[in-house]
Amino acid sequence: MKTLKTMMLAFALAATPALAQEAAPAAPAAAAPAAAAAATPAKESFDYARPIATIGQPQPGSISIQPQVTAIGQDARWMHDAVLMPVITVISLFVLALLLWVMVRYRRAANPTPSRTSHNTVIEIIWTLVPVLILVVIAVPSIKLIAAQYSPPKADLTVKVVGHQWYWSYQYPDNGDFEVVSNILTDEQDKARGEPRLLGVDERMVVPAGKVIKIITTSDDVIHSFAVPAFWTKMDAVPGRLNETWFKVDRPGVYYGQCSELCGAKHAYMPIAVEVMEPARFAAWVKSKGGTLPGAKPTASEAIEAPAAPAPTATTPATPTPGAATPATTSQAATAQN
Repeated sequence: MKTLKTMMLAFALAATPALAQEAAPAAPAAAAPAAAAAATPAKESFDYARPIATIGQPQPGSISIQPQVTAIGQDARWMHDAVLMPVITVISLFVLALLLWVMVRYRRAANPTPSRTSHNTVIEIIWTLVPVLILVVIAVPSIKLIAAQYSPPKADLTVKVVGHQWYWSYQYPDNGDFEVVSNILTDEQDKARGEPRLLGVDERMVVPAGKVIKIITTSDDVIHSFAVPAFWTKMDAVPGRLNETWFKVDRPGVYYGQCSELCGAKHAYMPIAVEVMEPARFAAWVKSKGGTLPGAKPTASEAIEAPAAPAPTATTPATPTPGAATPATTSQAATAQN
């Protein structure tokens, strides 16, 4: 009998939490997600520009260099089109003509008794001096171009570019050090957004127009390469090393590039998309990402949330106001009265 009472008491105690849970009012199912959404501030949407098919991306059927939108890129294209290509073409045609002439003029049927001449001073001087003169002509604009690439002016904005397997991330240390992670879009997303295939990304690197942009490249796994052809910009991203390059674009728009260093199985699927905006729109974009502008005054909410100045401690006595009674003078006056 005692055992039966003990078992009944145990069953009653076990059923009590379940009954209490059934009696409690059920919370709405959407309460937890709503609370989470309230705790996490929603990101502001931003109206990004649509790409233009004739600028900043490969052209169908084209074998030439992309239209350049930087001063260095324009100089480099002039170097390529006006100096290197004519020199290469003339040398190639000249060597081809010499080969054909030698094959025809000195074949066995036309020249049964070959010459035994082993030296010709005039020809040896010519084929030594002419290449030297050609190299000097090429070296003058080439050295000037290289010096401009590696002597950047003072930067208006610094962006740290980090390569990953297989995507890019962009950090803005001048704007609160926020980070943007950029991944490739699918073909369907490219079509919906008007992006060129295999070049569209979900988050672009954004910079202001008319400003000097310093790019610091690095990597967290293998060697990548940050390359945007329309900027004439290409710099390796090496693990454990910081490399630097720069560009300045005056024309707003969307410009595309790709990783130019073989970095693994998905090397072809880590594109680069840079959107150049007017400075006012760039400032709005920074705010939409939770960043700050250099020299910007804190808002009212930020000023309220700022910690108050610490009160003077006992070890740091406050400076007395002239004419005010201090504890020492008060005690001295009391002693004099006594």
